[in-house]
Amino acid sequence: MKRFHVAGSRVIKTGIAIFITAWLCEWLGWPPVFAVITAIVTIEPTVSDSIKKGFIRFPASAIGSFYAVLFISFFDHSPLTYTLAAVCTITTCVKLRLHAGLLVATLTAVAMVEVIHSNYIISFFIRLGTTTIGLIVSTAVNMFLFPPDYTKNIVENINSMAQKTGKTVENVFRYVLEARDREAKDNPGEEMMEQLHKAFHQTETLIQFQKDEAKYHPLTGREKRLFELVQDQLTRLRMIHYHVDNIVKIPMETLSWSAEERSTVMGAVLKLAAELQSDSAYDRSLHQKQLSHLMELFWEGNEEITKNSDQHPTHFPPELIILYELLAIYEQVEAFYEHHP
Repeated sequence: MKRFHVAGSRVIKTGIAIFITAWLCEWLGWPPVFAVITAIVTIEPTVSDSIKKGFIRFPASAIGSFYAVLFISFFDHSPLTYTLAAVCTITTCVKLRLHAGLLVATLTAVAMVEVIHSNYIISFFIRLGTTTIGLIVSTAVNMFLFPPDYTKNIVENINSMAQKTGKTVENVFRYVLEARDREAKDNPGEEMMEQLHKAFHQTETLIQFQKDEAKYHPLTGREKRLFELVQDQLTRLRMIHYHVDNIVKIPMETLSWSAEERSTVMGAVLKLAAELQSDSAYDRSLHQKQLSHLMELFWEGNEEITKNSDQHPTHFPPELIILYELLAIYEQVEAFYEHHP
């Protein structure tokens, strides 16, 4: 039976922040609801984000509190008060570019209309106090409890992307080399390329999270080295993605290669795909031997074109493009494993 996953560290931190915030407000005799709302939205993926957005949410909440008090004094607790408090809060926050505090400010403004019945000025400053408690408690909890470490997730993503990249390389080259009617068949690699693009974006986001987190929880020597290695590996995979994308997008004419030549190139592609899908399949000496063989094919093809005085092509033949991109991918795979953690 699959084990039920109760909660992640961020959910647990949110619960702890809510409890401490509510307890402090009860101890001070202040209504905890506004502080709890602030505490919930302040738990961000990184401490850096909690602090940065905290400086935005505090003035935004002050704006919401101000409009609530202002319109209650004019229109009491009427529907117009709710409307004006919300609309003016949203408009002001947008004008001042306090987008990160827009939600909590609007909730504060609307909720205050319901609970304020007297002592408007005192209520305004109490709301500022509860907001401050929520911000400080959540930021402190985010900083000191379960500090996030995204390196493991980054490594897992890169390993997964390497495997998918290997499969994509195989599918794209197989389509180019073996498809009989390319116009009638969609390239199966295009959808896989789109999936890889999303995976790259997600991994780059995690890397940025880890960089931000390192400002408050510096990485140790070994952790820092690993983080640098996985960043370099991601760069290599990005370059492979770029070269494969070139193959996908260029208009392919009929290839002049014989069946034997196609088989030779496809064999090199299959070896490359296997290396990307499993690090145990990578052997540096065999990899370089295959790279040298492909380089010979490339220069032989280039020499045939330059020797033929009757032909002065204005664009590269598709055979040379395929070999060039394959050679570039081979070099990137070698660099990828040089920096393998």
